[in-house]
Amino acid sequence: MAFGRSSRKKTPVEPVTLKILVAGGFGVGKTTLVGTVSEIRPLRTEEVLTEAGRPVDDLHGVEAKTTTTVAMDFGRITLREDLVLYLFGTPGQDRFWFLWDELAQGALGAVVLADTRRLEDSFAAIDYFERRGIPFTVAVNCFEDARRYPTETVRAALDLDPEVDLVMCDARDRESVKNVLVAVVEHALVLADRGHEPVAT
Repeated sequence: MAFGRSSRKKTPVEPVTLKILVAGGFGVGKTTLVGTVSEIRPLRTEEVLTEAGRPVDDLHGVEAKTTTTVAMDFGRITLREDLVLYLFGTPGQDRFWFLWDELAQGALGAVVLADTRRLEDSFAAIDYFERRGIPFTVAVNCFEDARRYPTETVRAALDLDPEVDLVMCDARDRESVKNVLVAVVEHALVLADRGHEPVAT
């Protein structure tokens, strides 16, 4: 009995879903990064900056910024048919750090987005993931008015361990952001194979 091609149905692939955090200092481009790469309309929790917040919101270097994330950004991207990433952008201001522990639950890895004009704003996020054993990649967001530095110079300034990846990116460019996310996933999976499971507590 002959069977036509239409009688055979391809078994649907059940994708693996992984959670990735996008962290970094205030105004470094986290919301932009999530929005650039998300295949769904990203969930954003931005509020307008007010005069009342000026004493606690450090706008040095980002004076033109008018809004801030107060809870999280959320987006989704399918890297392959069998691999979907859920992206959670963390708030950058110190007063919202109590949300980080909740957002970090179950995360495979993280992106620490950095700005060479304000590298010191990256230290808190780097320390956070190091203490919790969550694999992370540092992505330097190359703003148009920021000086370009060699990768090794930035790595030394951030005092990164040798196994931590550092890449240059443009948070407005989809392919650039995808390359960052691929680096995070690959780095986290390599560490998992070595027995270094993420500790999201």
